[in-house]
Amino acid sequence: MKTDPESFIRANTAILAPPHVPEVRLHLASEAHDLWLKTEEELEAIGLPPPFWAFAWAGGQGLARYVLDHPETVRGRRVIDFASGSGLVAIAARLAGAAQVVAADIDPWAETAVRLNAELNGVEIAFTGADIVGEERAADVYLAGDVFYDKGFADLLIPWFDALEGAGAAVLVGDPGRAYCPRERMTALATYEVPVTRALEDSEVKRTTVWRFGPAAG
Repeated sequence: MKTDPESFIRANTAILAPPHVPEVRLHLASEAHDLWLKTEEELEAIGLPPPFWAFAWAGGQGLARYVLDHPETVRGRRVIDFASGSGLVAIAARLAGAAQVVAADIDPWAETAVRLNAELNGVEIAFTGADIVGEERAADVYLAGDVFYDKGFADLLIPWFDALEGAGAAVLVGDPGRAYCPRERMTALATYEVPVTRALEDSEVKRTTVWRFGPAAG
């Protein structure tokens, strides 16, 4: 039996505000909900990929916080939130005055999660499920929360982010100290102490840096 994403999300999440971005409400898993307890095999049995959209990851929380605190970063601009997950960063960009925001994520369940979360916050977010890695610049600002967790993926992203930055786009990354983050290629903009859950991370607070791809101006 095929699982309906909207029904599943509503049944297995609670409406919560991420601790570092209290302005935004999301459908998130909590320790009180069964989604925390389901094994990978159980998720596969109902046709559900790993539910990254059900959690507010530290990199995304830091990046969303930066965008809300520095709305000039996105105000009036076209924005792509890459590997959007829950849509937290995309929503923050719209709340900060972005002219257009596209949430990009190859997980088909993320489309429903982003739609439901955008509705919760009274904003409009477009969505693409296409794999856009390597595509030419299509926005003024690219936002990417917590994407350098895997070496193979990082090896694909770094030349693409380089190309986007070279084409005039601003590429902002939120990273909580992942092993494959190319810090030497970026400029630090802000650092936050982001509360997270031990169910996801190795500590209750992750030091998260927001970076801009490319060297410091001047």
